[in-house]
Amino acid sequence: MSATTSTYDWNKTIPIDQVGVEQRVDRLNSRSIKKDSKIQALKLALSMIDLTTLEGMDTEGKVIQLCQKALRPHIEQPDLPKVAAICVYPNMVSVAKKELQGSGINVASVATAFPSGMATRKIKIEETRQVVADGADEVDMVISRGAFLKGEYEYVFDEISAVKEACGSAHLKVILETGELQTYENVRKASDIAMHAGADFIKTSTGKISPAATQPVTLVMLEAIRDYFYKTDRMVGMKPAGGIRKAKQAIQYLVLVKETLGAAWLTPDYFRFGASSLTNDLLMQIIKQQSGVYQGPDYFSKD
Repeated sequence: MSATTSTYDWNKTIPIDQVGVEQRVDRLNSRSIKKDSKIQALKLALSMIDLTTLEGMDTEGKVIQLCQKALRPHIEQPDLPKVAAICVYPNMVSVAKKELQGSGINVASVATAFPSGMATRKIKIEETRQVVADGADEVDMVISRGAFLKGEYEYVFDEISAVKEACGSAHLKVILETGELQTYENVRKASDIAMHAGADFIKTSTGKISPAATQPVTLVMLEAIRDYFYKTDRMVGMKPAGGIRKAKQAIQYLVLVKETLGAAWLTPDYFRFGASSLTNDLLMQIIKQQSGVYQGPDYFSKD
């Protein structure tokens, strides 16, 4: 259940110690993980991936191929976990839903005029309802960054609330597009607005803007989730997206989550990676840990 705008002062700014945030990330990144724990972390990261294709040249065939990769990340390792979800454009939702039926893998759709968010609220709500009707289990919406940066916080809150209502039983991931928010304080404020408006997940980026996900920004968002949980007892998920390509990075993000939120968030129900190329690097590292031999990138199917 979301709060109402009257219970929160959106003009209040929570100061963020930039140096402190970045030093904490550096300290956590210095930790080493031993072999058995590393294999577990790699497999956990694989299970948390939203395998994504969001290109103008996407076709039904490409989405079907991606679904096959989601179901069987590596044909020679049948015991590997499946990914958490497939994330596609709205017109590909029904294709993915048919291909993944009965698999337990969710279908996520971007919506609300992704990636710009430049559409009327009516259009955003209609698009959200349509993707849910087509079978989306999760909706990844983008906030109106222009309105946010003008200080129209209630507008942003009300829009997220309206989209959340349009989702029905589908989960809502709210993309902040942190690369456009300019400051850590803005990232924190946008995180708070999204959670109070009913977000099930908060997400860094569309992957279309640079910088996309960074560890310091993710830490700021994780701390917002922690503080919101202390106040409301409601767990909100986190999804860094864009630019996470290597297994080493993925493990560093898992350490951030464990040290900031605790083990309860180390599950696909509450943490996801928005990625595609990350999958093959995780597979390569898992096989290296198990066999002692690196396989080249061409050894795995292309996404």
